[in-house]
Amino acid sequence: MYDAGPQAAEAVRALRELAQERPDELELFEGFTDAELDGWSVAVPEEVRVVLREIGGLETEDHEYRFGPRGRERFMDGCWTLGETDFGEGSLIVGVGGARWGPVVAVNPWGADPDVTVEAPDFTAWLAGFAERFADGVPDRPRGRFSVPATATVELAERAALARGDDPLAALVGRGDSLTDLVDLHDLPGYPCAVDWEPYFSTFHNTADTGSSEVQFQIVGDGRALLLRSVVSGDFLGRAVRRHRVPADAARRAVAELRSLAAGFPGLVVLEAGCADSVMDGWAVPVPEEVRAVLREIGGVAIAGLPELRLLPGAPEHAVDPELHRMLGGDGAYWPLARIGYGRSHALAQIRIDPATGQWGYVVSVPADGEKLREYPELALLAESLADLLLTLARLARRAAAGPDFAARMARDTRWLFPNTGEPWPLPAPVCEWAGSADPLLAAATELPDGTHAADLRAVPIPSDLCFYRAAGWPYAARLERLHFAAAGQLAAAVPVRG
Repeated sequence: MYDAGPQAAEAVRALRELAQERPDELELFEGFTDAELDGWSVAVPEEVRVVLREIGGLETEDHEYRFGPRGRERFMDGCWTLGETDFGEGSLIVGVGGARWGPVVAVNPWGADPDVTVEAPDFTAWLAGFAERFADGVPDRPRGRFSVPATATVELAERAALARGDDPLAALVGRGDSLTDLVDLHDLPGYPCAVDWEPYFSTFHNTADTGSSEVQFQIVGDGRALLLRSVVSGDFLGRAVRRHRVPADAARRAVAELRSLAAGFPGLVVLEAGCADSVMDGWAVPVPEEVRAVLREIGGVAIAGLPELRLLPGAPEHAVDPELHRMLGGDGAYWPLARIGYGRSHALAQIRIDPATGQWGYVVSVPADGEKLREYPELALLAESLADLLLTLARLARRAAAGPDFAARMARDTRWLFPNTGEPWPLPAPVCEWAGSADPLLAAATELPDGTHAADLRAVPIPSDLCFYRAAGWPYAARLERLHFAAAGQLAAAVPVRG
């Protein structure tokens, strides 16, 4: 039906004939003048003009489609929304950036069976298919007879970087995003073509908030690709993500980039001197080589707009209440980095340390008010390691330095340093659910006290907000006894007070 398609004029003629034959079932809207088409913010190719001069949209008993903006409507994100699908649950969009308008894609991210289907390669082919279905009395939308997978943009970007070649798809996603997938719209096996994809959030779990997650979609590269970005808000994550890979030489890169920033922007980035190995040898915790590689060179990082990172021990910002210290695991379980302010509240950014192995691992931010933490146990995952955190802050600083108001930009771009400021929520599970797991980390967590909830942080976005009290299974009146971190923070658990 769609592979070749009739010419645009034939599609117009077929629709006009159908509207005359069945006026109670099909209404055609007035077309646009060339002057109107010339005033649009996107180019309108002649093949599309042939349709739009005659028909500005159509309405049936079940659907309404508008082929261009009128009044205050505007084109956005490389596409035009032709209309809604599934009673407003989805959108039918067409790419408007290339020499031909296309492809046409139906996006319905909701429900138990989310659906993304590339219905036609271009606008006129879709219109011809619509006319054919309507003439045959088929009201339903076309279902995919072929299938293609969506690809995580982080995977695509890093795969292209390793190949060191020109990849047009990688150029469209830049560094990639852990919550964004890409669909290659070129060379599809046929139409309609379903996309093997699902959003990263789940609406099947109750939370303390009203879920308001959404999927942002965008056709990029003049119709080359479709981007699907999950905005997780008020719901829990529903599946694992592809994170950015932390380079093996992250410590060296972090030091080099911070030094470069400090030299280029001395009023905005200031570094403190590091310390000798002999000093680190006397600390109460072992210091692995990848951490020493940073601390030999840098003992503190002050970036305008951010709280100062004090990497060496003894800073007054590192002091915590004894009871909070106990709830965090005590000596040898964490390494304080900075006190993060947010309104009148504070949190302590820290590196989690595995007391059994001495491994320094994930960087988290935990509320510094012990009583508040006891009532509302939560934390934010900031980075996989100290070097990873420093690389992220350096990247954000480099971007902020390219524009005005550096400090305000940095403060805005790093709100995630404080827990529960709008990042995705991993789903905490009762540890008893992992009984018999083949994963040693999950299986070991089942030995924690009854009522403990935990989350596997190895495959969640960075940053993420882990809010134990938002899980439906966390009792409303429960109070936190302590936080437990396994494998240097790869798993985080909240152990409640035994009632």
